[in-house]
Amino acid sequence: MSSKEKEQENSAVRNLLGTVAYIAGVCIVVFLILHFVGQRTVVNGHSMDPTLADGENLIMDKLSYRFHDPKRYDIVIFPGVEEYGQRPYYIKRVIGLPGETVQIKDGKVYINGKQLKSDVYGITDYIDYPGIVEEPLTLSDDEYFCLGDNRPVSRDSRYEEVGPVTRKEFVGKVWIRIWPLKLFGRVS
Repeated sequence: MSSKEKEQENSAVRNLLGTVAYIAGVCIVVFLILHFVGQRTVVNGHSMDPTLADGENLIMDKLSYRFHDPKRYDIVIFPGVEEYGQRPYYIKRVIGLPGETVQIKDGKVYINGKQLKSDVYGITDYIDYPGIVEEPLTLSDDEYFCLGDNRPVSRDSRYEEVGPVTRKEFVGKVWIRIWPLKLFGRVS
């Protein structure tokens, strides 16, 4: 084998190794991003209609809450109540913040005794079922009160089996809708 042929063979091997290293690097970066930064999830049910519909695909941000606290009206994901041997994840909107007193009376949400007028996300103007917040409920320093936008069908913090959600239970914050493509974009 001539030196020119050996040089071409070595070049081909280097190119192949470089390509393999590049692909391995991309796979590692994608794994790290999906494991620590973001994750795809699918909406299951109608509790967040009309904001999020059944079957829509989302990317959740798993990193934000490591640097700042959840804010009112953030859409969060947390593990739900175990049913039929499975523990589904809930997608809900943060309504009550730590230390606040939440109550639903006369079909309206009250925070610290004042009606929450900026809550424009609910599908109805009247909440039929106040649940555990029929009487005022003061959240602890690490609890959040979450409701679905479609309150007539949402199983959320009003229900005793769900109740207030602690910050450590939040898996992430909904960031982007990726499917259907015609609705691709940031979710708020």
